Amino acid sequence: MKKKFVAFGLICLLSAFSASAKLFDINEYTLSNGARLLVVENHKAPIVKHMVWYRVGAVDEKPGKGGAAHLLEHLMFRGTEKVPGSEFNRLMQINGADSNAFTSLDYTAYHQSLDVSRLELAMALEADRMANLDFSDEAFAAERDIVYQERKQVVENQPLSAFAESLQHGLWQTHPYARPVTGTEEEILSLTREDVMDIYRRYYVPNNAIIVISGDIEPQTAYRLAEKYYGKVPAGHEIGKKSFPAVNPTTRIMLKMKLPRVELPRVVRRYVVDSCNTDPQSIYAAMVLSAYLGEGDTSELYKELVVKRKLALAAAASYDYASRSYGTFGLSAVPAAGVSPQELQKMLDRVVNDAVASLTDEKVEKVKNKMLAGLVYLRDNPNDAAYIVGSLYTVGMTREDIENYADNIRAVDAAAVKKAAHRIFTGSAMTEGVVEPLNGEGEDE
Repeated sequence: MKKKFVAFGLICLLSAFSASAKLFDINEYTLSNGARLLVVENHKAPIVKHMVWYRVGAVDEKPGKGGAAHLLEHLMFRGTEKVPGSEFNRLMQINGADSNAFTSLDYTAYHQSLDVSRLELAMALEADRMANLDFSDEAFAAERDIVYQERKQVVENQPLSAFAESLQHGLWQTHPYARPVTGTEEEILSLTREDVMDIYRRYYVPNNAIIVISGDIEPQTAYRLAEKYYGKVPAGHEIGKKSFPAVNPTTRIMLKMKLPRVELPRVVRRYVVDSCNTDPQSIYAAMVLSAYLGEGDTSELYKELVVKRKLALAAAASYDYASRSYGTFGLSAVPAAGVSPQELQKMLDRVVNDAVASLTDEKVEKVKNKMLAGLVYLRDNPNDAAYIVGSLYTVGMTREDIENYADNIRAVDAAAVKKAAHRIFTGSAMTEGVVEPLNGEGEDE
């Protein structure tokens, strides 16, 4: 009786998220200077998430200038003529705002969570630093030292980060995705003020910006405020779509590392696959494949390797389709005590092959239902809504692509998932890495 009730509840949730329902009900506007505005309305609490996304990341840096985009992100908090020094941070703090930023390979974003009554302040400050960044030589030197220390602490002194970076470089080779977002230590120390300002002048312009506001605000009010503040910033030169080099699908790289302070060995595989930009229609079957194989404790990898065979302490799959170039599909597992990475590698192949071979439309429906159930209240959290909408739109997905996510997942069947699996596991560039404790470190823990 309890199982029937749970199943009935799930059906009700999925029915509530009908085929005609919009995932976020995004309101989209283009400002007079080319800036894009996306508004996700949610009046459950008097708060908003305000984000400004720039379509520029580590992939856009000039050769030898690694880390410039990340350093610019730091320097954006160093002031303008109107708001000098650390005044931006002080104003955010005294107005109760949670403010921060992040840089990735594909984009850079600035964001504030705050009371809706303080939204105009945040918009005025962001618009000001979009057009009028002004920092001293001392501030530049200080921030460059900060990002240099971050590089040493977060990457160089954490073995798993070093392993992940080596895996990334092996997978992508000469493609810009091989670059670390931070840049190397040598690159960071060689960066100049002009290197950073070059990125600022070229890419921090309204026609390369996506403004996202999620929360307690009417769309037309958001549009009026965006024109009031951001609309005054002059448009920059036209920025064409970046072209990326092709990746050889026959590439096979094997990486083995033994590192200090690694407690447990890990087996990791990464495949270069299609993304929302290289083949938009193929991504939904790959999403279902990832969920089926390794997302959660009911997935095939977890059930077989962790629960049934007890060969692994953890097992997972992942798929990153939201990229300006190719996407990435991943498999990973942590061997159980007494199980060698090599033994786990062989069993990983077997379990994946068996799982794909036994896939039926009934199994696919269960996976899809679980994926769709998680969407019902997605827009209720302004932070999540703003991040998801902003990141997907910035890498090139349209409002329609984002809103129609559920319908595209519903259309996936077992044949499509098997086709995706065959393409990924037999026709994609792949790097497989194994990292183990150095000299037996961690084996008795």
